[in-house]
Amino acid sequence: MNAIQTENLTKFYGRHRGIEDISLTVAEGDFFGFIGPNGAGKSTTIRTLLGLISPTGGSARVFGKDIVRDRLEILSEVGYLPSEAIFYNGMRVKELLEFSAKLRKKDCRREAKLLCERLSLDPGRKISELSLGNRKKVGIVLALQHKPRLYILDEPTGGLDPLMQQEFYRILRERSDEGATVFLSSHILSEVSRYCSNAAVIRDGRLLVCDSIENLGHTGVKRVVLQGTDGIPAIDNISDASYSDSCARFLYSGDRQKLIRALAGVEFSDISITDPDFEEIFLHYYTEEGK
Repeated sequence: MNAIQTENLTKFYGRHRGIEDISLTVAEGDFFGFIGPNGAGKSTTIRTLLGLISPTGGSARVFGKDIVRDRLEILSEVGYLPSEAIFYNGMRVKELLEFSAKLRKKDCRREAKLLCERLSLDPGRKISELSLGNRKKVGIVLALQHKPRLYILDEPTGGLDPLMQQEFYRILRERSDEGATVFLSSHILSEVSRYCSNAAVIRDGRLLVCDSIENLGHTGVKRVVLQGTDGIPAIDNISDASYSDSCARFLYSGDRQKLIRALAGVEFSDISITDPDFEEIFLHYYTEEGK
């Protein structure tokens, strides 16, 4: 069974497009990355999947259940961490965790205790006393303590220090190894490349590509560096171009022979053509040239 299946999922806010014709499949048990710059439509997609906002068109299912008709059933099987969470400031952490567990009609005390210990979160503190990072930890525990089948996490590591980020992903990997599905929305490309098996790239509300991390890393794009040149050469199919100190740098996505022929008319003292790193590959998708 697929954990998530969407077909032409669309959401407009009046005349303004949120997302349009989003079609993707996330297999049950997958660790899936949903990548895009801020404002690309990641959060709109997630909120639509969870029934928090109504779709304008298309359809989607979570574990085979329709996101509109079966919204409450879906929510019972999901652990959701929004990019920004607002809590009751007058409550203590443990009170908020207990309140959430009661709403789900589950005893989560043991799991909540373990998660608080691993994330160095003091359950006795008031929400109003917490830093941004500790508030993020509260959101993580709320999303994980009932051990759902699907985790939908929207920019989950904002505010966490590097050590806590590592521990958070260790926990997610453990849950994934137990068979849970992780749907991770992020603009931090290193996170996605390190932890996810498959990923989709979204920009301006539209899905650009969806594939395995391995295949996405073999796009045929090359990083070209020209030393001792007088500017960025006028060559088709280049992106992410920069020029400084007589050095031109750019990504090239066209035919290699055409690149060699084009460079024959360019003056330079040295050249290197290499594979770009993973982050550069995805930044290529973020540009107009990367369509």
